[in-house]
Amino acid sequence: MSAIDWVIVVLRVVVPALILPSIVIPLVWVERRVAAFIQDRPGPNRVGPFGLLQSPADILKLFTKEDIVPATADKLLFLLGPGLAVFVALSTFAVIPYGATIEVAGRTIPLVGADVSIGVLYVFAITSMSVYAIVLGGGSSTDKFSLMGGIRSSAQIISYELAMTTAAAGVILAASSFRLTDVVAIQQGTWLGIIPRWNFIPQFLGFVVFFVAAFAETNRLPFDLPEAEAELVAGYHTEYSAMRFGSYFLAEYINVIVSSALTVTLYFGGWSLPGFHPHGILGGIASITIFAAKTAFFVGVFIWVRWTLPRFRYDQLMRLGWKALLPLALVNLFWIAALELGRAR
Repeated sequence: MSAIDWVIVVLRVVVPALILPSIVIPLVWVERRVAAFIQDRPGPNRVGPFGLLQSPADILKLFTKEDIVPATADKLLFLLGPGLAVFVALSTFAVIPYGATIEVAGRTIPLVGADVSIGVLYVFAITSMSVYAIVLGGGSSTDKFSLMGGIRSSAQIISYELAMTTAAAGVILAASSFRLTDVVAIQQGTWLGIIPRWNFIPQFLGFVVFFVAAFAETNRLPFDLPEAEAELVAGYHTEYSAMRFGSYFLAEYINVIVSSALTVTLYFGGWSLPGFHPHGILGGIASITIFAAKTAFFVGVFIWVRWTLPRFRYDQLMRLGWKALLPLALVNLFWIAALELGRAR
């Protein structure tokens, strides 16, 4: 590979990693304004026009606050937790194709950080590490509320990962590949000339299971039991302050974006649209725009649900994961297996 090729590879990986955290700043403002609209109140409207500078002001506050480590905490694990949370959140996006493969100056450039053959496995392997960030933060604090939040999170994430991966197995079966670019490729085109070949149509049940499980994986309402303020003060990050708390906050929002992007990739055709055939740089920009618009829609659903549905009790949360979502995911898997068997014959 030439030096230019290496630069292209680095840009494909680094640019999304830099853009994702920067998206969190306006996303926090959007969530607060949507929450205010749903609850019929003004929301942030004092710092800057329409409150747009409120999020940068909050970030500045977090950077300038005193960073406190509890005297009885395991310092190494206490400091490791927030960094691991951000690392896992950013690493997951590395294999998600955010645009079409384009040709520029004789070079073929896939708009994905790493087009690996085990993309789906990589995603679930990395996301499974997020539980360690929460357990390390909660357990190392020597605070009973933090510890309880960490224990809840370990049970919740492990339980819902099972339903989520089983739902995604239907997509893998339909694509006959673990590569996410192949998953997008099989969703291009239409049925009967008008219906998109997106996976959510034959696998609607799998999509519902996957998306509901994504709420639990990101600790968002109505599945935010690891940080239930009414019960656990702030849950696993009770003892954190300044930017260490901000790191957990940042990781949660990045996880929301990544979960939405993964939902779009697996079930809604990724960057593709029926009849859309990208060419050159403009085609690449258009494909990125399509992918971003689809992802933004599901991020909006995350925000809407947070301020609409009440929190589950913990027994209800576990019952839903094991007795409802997992059986439904298995039904979806058997259905897709039957479809593929019939197609093969």
